[in-house]
Amino acid sequence: MPGYAEIASHFRRQIADGELTPGNKMLSYADTAKKFGVNRTTVIRAYDILKSEGLIVSVPGKGTIVAERPSVVISGVDRLDRMNRTGRRYGPGEDSTGHHVMRRSVVDADVCQALNVEPGEEVVIRIRTFRQNGRPTSVGVSVYPPRTTDKVPELTEEGRMERYFGDIYTERTGREVVEGQRTGHARQASQDEIEALQLDVPAQMAVAVLVTSVTFHDEEGPLAYWEDVYAPGERVPMS
Repeated sequence: MPGYAEIASHFRRQIADGELTPGNKMLSYADTAKKFGVNRTTVIRAYDILKSEGLIVSVPGKGTIVAERPSVVISGVDRLDRMNRTGRRYGPGEDSTGHHVMRRSVVDADVCQALNVEPGEEVVIRIRTFRQNGRPTSVGVSVYPPRTTDKVPELTEEGRMERYFGDIYTERTGREVVEGQRTGHARQASQDEIEALQLDVPAQMAVAVLVTSVTFHDEEGPLAYWEDVYAPGERVPMS
């Protein structure tokens, strides 16, 4: 029997995937309770979470509906999950821009540890900005060590990757790509991130951003390190 958090996550995912769109009427408390086999109180708690996140609203005479502009900013990992469920890379109103590829000597201690590379070793970095209805919401950064780009040289080419690197890697090596635990922390945004997110702040002003990260690996070791940097104030599901 699911709890209120699982029920909220179910509807949150439907909204993010576009299965529920602005103005759609939500199931009544009674119908939702019947659907999930729970009591009314559990449903009310689930709906209250979605209301607090700005995803649904109560409208007199209409009941509970999906909010006109539900803003759910998701990570690259969540996009992979959505692609597996729906075949769609982006949800309603989503797109990405500014796809850049760079070769750099890695110096960040966290990245070196995650990828098991030595400081100064050359890696491939891919950067893009995700947008919701034309508004920048997050910056995605992917870092790949040589053993990954040797098998998936497409990662070194400019432009958007049309396929998940892990699927290509598995096809060519027969080894499964496994996603690690996603973690989150806050830090000060770099000037490049401030510009990519189009934040209107005075020069040299410190801006705190939320960063989530995850490492992908196979049985031989790490293959990729992904970071998502979110604009201040964005709603970011961590389930």
